[in-house]
Amino acid sequence: MPRKTTTPDFETALAELEQLVERMESGNQTLEEALRSFQRGIELARACQEGLKEAEQRVEKLVQQNGVVTTEPYQGNDSA
Repeated sequence: MPRKTTTPDFETALAELEQLVERMESGNQTLEEALRSFQRGIELARACQEGLKEAEQRVEKLVQQNGVVTTEPYQGNDSA
């Protein structure tokens, strides 16, 4: 019976992806388990990318609604 895969929300997908990475890095999986983990990881990474894309579109729409259309790349806070 094939396992049903679902598309979780961003936070859930990210948490599951982090767990998969930890399991894979441990080296305690069989080859088949590692391949299944890798496949699920790809699905989760795509779900995260889609979630981020949707969030960006929502933010841009909100900014446009307020009459200000400026989009700048995030620079982060590099001051340490």
